[in-house]
Amino acid sequence: MPHNIKAASLKSLELCRFAFVAGVRGDAPDLSARQMALLLSVYLGDVPHTVRGLANTLKISKPAVSRALDRLGELDYVRRERDELDHRSILVKKTRAGAMFLASFSKLIDDALVFVESVPDSSLDFGFTEPAPSSADCLVQNSATPLQPFM
Repeated sequence: MPHNIKAASLKSLELCRFAFVAGVRGDAPDLSARQMALLLSVYLGDVPHTVRGLANTLKISKPAVSRALDRLGELDYVRRERDELDHRSILVKKTRAGAMFLASFSKLIDDALVFVESVPDSSLDFGFTEPAPSSADCLVQNSATPLQPFM
């Protein structure tokens, strides 16, 4: 039976839109979704971080992690250091510039949350009705590997 997408879902999307639009209007470099996921994993996840560990956590290839780390390193948001205990392994470390970028982005999200909480549910609408797919269907529709809950 067709129905409108729930207002809570639309508010979540509006929060993302508000934060992302504010981010691209600012002076900070634009990051891809993969780069942002990697950066957040380094700063918020358990340490130590290695390319292999990050690839496993994010369920992406090691070359994809390396490419994202190359860009994040160019921006000085992360740095790589050889592991003194295992010289074959490279550790991914946090930097002051990366912490400052994420603190600024966090503020954008906080501002977006204040804005979205002020928007009445009745003003949020995609403008069409469709059968609502499950969230799992949306996430894995074009993916060979189903997404797992992030822990």
